[in-house]
Amino acid sequence: MAKQTIRVVAAVVERDGRYLITQRRETAVLPLQWEFPGGKVEPGETDEEALRRELQERLDADFVIGRKIGEKHHDYDGYQVVLALYAASLNEGRPVRAKRVRDFRWVASSEFGQYQFPDADQRTMDQLLGIRR
Repeated sequence: MAKQTIRVVAAVVERDGRYLITQRRETAVLPLQWEFPGGKVEPGETDEEALRRELQERLDADFVIGRKIGEKHHDYDGYQVVLALYAASLNEGRPVRAKRVRDFRWVASSEFGQYQFPDADQRTMDQLLGIRR
């Protein structure tokens, strides 16, 4: 039996040497952990459409989706996650606010170690962004 594949997109938003990260809500899977903002791609959506929708739903802001930075596959018990990271920039017309996330922060890559990221996300962003720990 083939594993179910879940496609997930996330935005790497950098501004003045700092990256936008979001904190999962208390009721989410892996509660209170931090991640680059994004979410699942729904049937019929392109990656870019899904990412724009997820950013709007989670942060109530408008983003310009740029180039694909990379894609990683992670196997879990019974399913596979395909995580695609995209460069993105914030349209300055409206400030970011936590809408469907617990919190958000702008942090330097050197500060990532102060935040708990899900293991798969941590390995993916380290590899794709060239971060050494």
